[in-house]
Amino acid sequence: MHVVRVVFLLLHNPLTCLHIPDYTVAIACVVLVGLFALQHFGTHRVGFLFAPILLAWLLCLGGVGIYNIFHWNPGVINSLSPYYIYKFFQKAGKNGWRSLGGIFLCVTGAEAMFADLGHFSKLSLRIAFTVIVYPCLVLAYMGEAAYLSKHKDDLQSSFYKAVPEEIFWPVFLIATLATVVGSQAIISATFSLISQSRALGCFPRVKIVHTSNNIHGQIYIPEVNWLLMLLCLAVVSGFRDTAMIANAYGLAVVIVMFVTTLLMFLVISTVWNRNVLWAFLFVLVFGFVELCYFSACIANVDEGGWLSLVVSLLILTLMSTWHYGTSKKLAFELENKVSLDSLLTLGSNMGIARVPGICLVYSDVTSGAPPMFAHFVTNFPAFHQILIFVTLQSLMVPKVPECERFQIARIGPAEFSLFQCIVRYGYRDVRDSHDLETHLIENILRFLKCQGHSIEMAIREPTENGESGTRKVRFRINLEANNEVGEVMEAKEAGVAYMISKTSVRASGASSFVKKFAINIVYGFLRRNSRSPATALGIPPTSLIEVGMVYRV
Repeated sequence: MHVVRVVFLLLHNPLTCLHIPDYTVAIACVVLVGLFALQHFGTHRVGFLFAPILLAWLLCLGGVGIYNIFHWNPGVINSLSPYYIYKFFQKAGKNGWRSLGGIFLCVTGAEAMFADLGHFSKLSLRIAFTVIVYPCLVLAYMGEAAYLSKHKDDLQSSFYKAVPEEIFWPVFLIATLATVVGSQAIISATFSLISQSRALGCFPRVKIVHTSNNIHGQIYIPEVNWLLMLLCLAVVSGFRDTAMIANAYGLAVVIVMFVTTLLMFLVISTVWNRNVLWAFLFVLVFGFVELCYFSACIANVDEGGWLSLVVSLLILTLMSTWHYGTSKKLAFELENKVSLDSLLTLGSNMGIARVPGICLVYSDVTSGAPPMFAHFVTNFPAFHQILIFVTLQSLMVPKVPECERFQIARIGPAEFSLFQCIVRYGYRDVRDSHDLETHLIENILRFLKCQGHSIEMAIREPTENGESGTRKVRFRINLEANNEVGEVMEAKEAGVAYMISKTSVRASGASSFVKKFAINIVYGFLRRNSRSPATALGIPPTSLIEVGMVYRV
């Protein structure tokens, strides 16, 4: 939504309530298409321009604001006093309260510059906001107020008319570039949020392209990019009114800010381990201010604000359904997993053949064998010489150190060569099947080299009184481990195969209508149209084994 709003900054005051003419709509659509078409190049190619452009734009705002203050009405500086807030609401009454919805847009504009704040440190954000952003914005709005105090008829276009004619076009050019930067920050932040939601199991699998070799946070998601472009074009073509677009965006931002404040209660009390009273005081102070703005914005629901609520509800429904269906699928696999004893007994009774090579069996089961593997062995009694059950886990941390990524354990006696491996990723870690295969086998070899058998030997040595005595010494030998290391190396040379389930999750016949609709219709649609696990992991098709199975949940 912000992308649409900042595009109109090129031609209109963001606080102006105007019906957009056809040529403006056409220009805005062209700008939007061009902006989204450039996303696949990555922000790293133009990132070095972002800071100078924003700095120039903020300095322009501050400079023009200072000029207008001293040129038109220096007394406007008195507006910094809270006394005038009281006087304003005393005189304006209900209209003053309704104006909070428009005033809040002053906050949302600054929010765009920090939309991708996850890529910056806390110190840099604090310095940038307190030293540059906040003072320049305050000066800009005070300058505009000083201009309006002498030109009350220019209310609809005061933002641009307050700029001196001598520097209008340079300022307009910098504003255009700053608009692109602000839009880029919003789009990049959307990609980051989708990536983190996908890693936490709250969003369907999508293609994530890392556009920078040095910064993992700079990513590009084609499906989200084009869908976001279509939604922006629909808003531009459908609303054709800056006031309605502003209402929709303002309501969305104030709800996000209030939810963030509520979540800060948990952060302060549980993560920072501070007194609950401080957490409650934080929510009380900031929540009161945000609820005041929210109460004003909610009055504009019928004038465009409904769009934010509808889109939010739709996305929340899809994410909740995906998470619910995924949790039901995992619960089915845990309830129907095959125990180690059953797996080994099955192998001995059926005369299962062992073929050369290594097979990585991917599943969400962290102990034992997943039901799809038993289904495969029952219908095709053979599996590879080295069998590794791999479980990928996403943790709620940005990155997992390499030394803590792999947890390896042996399943059964050594002669079966069965291993269980849990691979842990943070939501900002990069996943690659080739690197995973290489590091996984390296950790298996390291695990085997640490295994071995010990023997005791008695050796003679002199005691303190000069007499000879015996002492038992324990030695560790790794003959069998060395043999297993050789077997793993030979199996790797024979080839690595990947086994993944191709499941169809269906609601049981006794389920309610809501559950059937959520699982069979919504979740089934999302699974069919999301990227397959093999594609997401980058598994080569020639080495892939997909096992079909129906889960009744």
